Amino acid sequence: MSLDIPVIKTDRLILRDPRETDFPVVAEFAASERTEFIGGPQDRFSAWQGLLGQLGHWALRGYGLWMIEDRETGKAVGRTGVIRHDGWPEPELGWTIFSGQEGHGFAKEAAEAARLYAAREWGFERLISQIHPDNGRSISLALRLGAVQEEETTLFGEPCLIFRHPDPREAEDAA
Repeated sequence: MSLDIPVIKTDRLILRDPRETDFPVVAEFAASERTEFIGGPQDRFSAWQGLLGQLGHWALRGYGLWMIEDRETGKAVGRTGVIRHDGWPEPELGWTIFSGQEGHGFAKEAAEAARLYAAREWGFERLISQIHPDNGRSISLALRLGAVQEEETTLFGEPCLIFRHPDPREAEDAA
């Protein structure tokens, strides 16, 4: 089976399909303490299942998480995109930057590109982001992206803040 995962290019990044060659960096990240808000740390097999699930989401829903590749180095530096797991209230714009790649603005650049693509191509106009209240870095990014906290709830038994993103096409129209 071949998946038709679109490619998005920004000034510094390529959002592309997940590949088996990405697995070493995915497994390293999954084993780190930085995954505490997304179900980790995880062992190598669970990280493998996660990579397969990333591809499976594309196959089942027609959208999902892209790998974020640094155009300069060719390295996978994170993931971003739109996901909706079973039990989630609606599609979510999510992002993860792998260890050692923080502080370069990759997450914001990639999330903006993914959000705009999702609005234009899939009709996801005002996505949510579900963020653990202790995840200050993700909350900060959601706010920089123009999202507004809409609700406090729980997700799989954990506290969760729901942030609502603006329709990115409105900013595009104003420019």
